[in-house]
Amino acid sequence: MGRIFIEHIGGTRLFSCNTCNIVLTNRSELISTRFTGATGRAFLFNKVVNLRYSEVQDRVMLTGRHMVRDVYCKNCDSKLGWMYEFATEENQRYKEGRVILERALVKECDGIEEHPVQD
Repeated sequence: MGRIFIEHIGGTRLFSCNTCNIVLTNRSELISTRFTGATGRAFLFNKVVNLRYSEVQDRVMLTGRHMVRDVYCKNCDSKLGWMYEFATEENQRYKEGRVILERALVKECDGIEEHPVQD
């Protein structure tokens, strides 16, 4: 299987996997909180780390037809949401390459305030 390499994105407000607490993203990568997933409310993020991706699937959603990949926690393999690969509607293209994390499957916690080192 090999070794799992974990990334840490940094930030003062972090989102992590509800099951194993591995850091996924931070508040500054949050684009929108106005999405709905299978478990209820969902958030759209620009960058998310420590994910495993499924094969591309053609899915008809509330906002039209999209090519998506389900996303799973790289550490514990819990399903967390999906990533938009391609949107057929022009007005939905802003989602391409972005990740939806379902609110019920992640938790938000305090991160570390970073201070630049001064010489």
